[in-house]
Amino acid sequence: MPSIDEILAMAANVQAELTKAQASLDGIEVEGSAGGGLVKVRATAKGTMRGIMIDDSLLVPTDKTLLEDMIVAAFNDARAKADAVSTEEMGKMKSGLPLPPGFKLPF
Repeated sequence: MPSIDEILAMAANVQAELTKAQASLDGIEVEGSAGGGLVKVRATAKGTMRGIMIDDSLLVPTDKTLLEDMIVAAFNDARAKADAVSTEEMGKMKSGLPLPPGFKLPF
């Protein structure tokens, strides 16, 4: 059975790895799209929107509601992809740590 000092050292190591993994998620970009690629949203794996691309063909005042709906759909697509990448990256980080069975992150 590990000592208290060993458990604290493991916890500190896990916290440092978790912080490092979360910081790296801000550097990973995903792209969501809607309308067959007419609207695209770039976002980080942490969910921060980095950019939006709207095809010129959609810039018609009568299509404003459709455009707004496609922007929302593209962002939601990017957010879903960001969540998937985040889960994958955090899984990689956890697999390299000596965690006791049943230990869950974050604490």
